[in-house]
Amino acid sequence: QLQLVESGGDLVQPGGSLRLSCAASGFTLDDYAIGWFRQAPGKERERVSCIASNGGRTGYLDSVKGRFTISRDISKNTVYLQMNNLKVEDTAVYYCAARRLFCSNIEFYHDWGQGTQVTVSS
Repeated sequence: QLQLVESGGDLVQPGGSLRLSCAASGFTLDDYAIGWFRQAPGKERERVSCIASNGGRTGYLDSVKGRFTISRDISKNTVYLQMNNLKVEDTAVYYCAARRLFCSNIEFYHDWGQGTQVTVSS
C-alpha cells in the first residue's frame, strides 16, 4: 500500500530554516514523481515544487524561488524540502503527494500525506 508521511514542520522565526521530509513506503521513488504542496488558511492548495521519477526538478513557486530546494535520497526513499529565509507568508500546512513518473498539476496527484504544519512567526 502506497503511503506518504511528512515530518519536520515547526514554529520558526522569520529568516529561519526548516527541512521537511516526505517518507515514502509501498513504492519506490524511481517510479513516482513527488510534489510538495502547501495550503494556508482560507487559500487554495498550491504546488511548491516537484521532483520527477528520473530526478528532474520542476520549477518552483515564484514566491519561494531561491529560498526552497527540493531533493531526494533514493536509499531512504525520502524526498526533502529545504526551506531557507522563511517568511510569515510561508505559513501553511505542507503536503507531499505522489503520481506515476512525471510531475503535473495538482489535480493529477492521487496519493497524499497527512501534512505537516509550518508556522513562521516572531
